[in-house]
Amino acid sequence: MANILIVEDEPGIASFVSKGLKSAGHLPTAVATGEDGLSHALTGGYDLIILDIGLPDMDGFVVLERMRGQGVATPVIILTARSSVGDTVQGLDSGADDYMAKPFRFEELLARVRLRLRSDVASVSATTHIRVGDLVMDLPKHRVTLSGAPVDLSAREFSLLEAFMSHEDQVLSREQLLDRVWGYDFDPGSNVVDVYVRYLRRKIGNEWITTVRNMGYRLSEPRNEPRRR
Repeated sequence: MANILIVEDEPGIASFVSKGLKSAGHLPTAVATGEDGLSHALTGGYDLIILDIGLPDMDGFVVLERMRGQGVATPVIILTARSSVGDTVQGLDSGADDYMAKPFRFEELLARVRLRLRSDVASVSATTHIRVGDLVMDLPKHRVTLSGAPVDLSAREFSLLEAFMSHEDQVLSREQLLDRVWGYDFDPGSNVVDVYVRYLRRKIGNEWITTVRNMGYRLSEPRNEPRRR
């Protein structure tokens, strides 16, 4: 659970993002102006900030620069309808950690939120990788290798594998995986989890992910020798 500040002046987008984050277990706070966003950010009470660039009272880049200038190190994801490379570079140079171009899908934003929250923790522990045996996930670069060879994954496959690798040897139910990877608004009766588990098995090997009957799935390092009973 994370405290997330949303600085967005479009009520529909602010409500959409707030609802999704709340359903994902976070505590969102939404404000509609750059001035309010800056004053909230300066309290230091947030784990992540989602910042729109096109605000009514001041440009989001200005808000970001003032935040960083006053020592706010909270991770920031900027939202922008501007898709040019120059605007993206300006945002990153101003101190943003990531950006999303409008329009966007909520599950992609949620994946980036998870990554930034995890990266913030990782910066403290000086690790940016998850390793399970020969399977290695590079979080900042969104890359996976198996025994040193690259594994080509879609964004959804990457998120699903991340969920498994973050909970090595733990059984994760379909509901847990559906909520973590697909978000709050996906049909709970869907078989999409099973479908994507099959995709992962094809790419990393069937032996990595075990089906636990009536419970879910578990990822663990394959054993060359049979386990003792």
